[in-house]
Amino acid sequence: MTRLSVNINKIATLRNARGGNNPDVIKAAVDCENFGAQGITVHPRPDERHIRYDDVYKLKEVVKTELNIEGNPNKKFIDLVLEIKPEQVTLVPDSPDILTSNAGWDTVKNKNFLTEIISEFKNNGIRTSIFIETDTRMVENAKLCGTDRVELYTEPYAANFHKNKKKAVAPFILAAEAALKNDLDLNAGHDLDLDNLKYFNEQINGLSEVSIGHALICDALYYGLHNTVQMYLRQLK
Repeated sequence: MTRLSVNINKIATLRNARGGNNPDVIKAAVDCENFGAQGITVHPRPDERHIRYDDVYKLKEVVKTELNIEGNPNKKFIDLVLEIKPEQVTLVPDSPDILTSNAGWDTVKNKNFLTEIISEFKNNGIRTSIFIETDTRMVENAKLCGTDRVELYTEPYAANFHKNKKKAVAPFILAAEAALKNDLDLNAGHDLDLDNLKYFNEQINGLSEVSIGHALICDALYYGLHNTVQMYLRQLK
């Protein structure tokens, strides 16, 4: 079964909108685990507009499954990851001014940069993943960077799912095949939801983990957090 990691950034966004500690981000993470999620994902950004760096330290103390920290590897992010030592770090090339991640790494142009950072993380016992698009050349070069995994950026799949799902998933199938051929484990995330997740999971061979935040938290407003986590888990069976 593909593992579900719940991205709790949007819970932090809601908390930060009002100040105080409601909703409680740390409690939400623990609840997601208790409801069946196999991991918790956070993406601290430099402006701390949702997850704060202080949240990550607190989460390290309570998360019992897998803590996955995503982000652009600037010095502050690298220092945080090396201190926390999460089970997984996912490198995302997002600039500080964008609303949400919208592209994967060019693993050819950034090979030396990524190789150096990944080596440091792996020397500290941290599994590494690189956020990439479906270009098989980027997958192949991700292997040369030394990463353990790649995470496929699935927004293009989600955007085209209802138009032609076979066509939408086709490049992801090829990217997954390239990952397996290069002995890379495979993650996926961005705009996966209750409509498109099951089909994606069925079509992608070797999918280890999906990271889902925005859609899952939105669904929880209607269905409740416990029920929603279970609904997503059922899509992955």
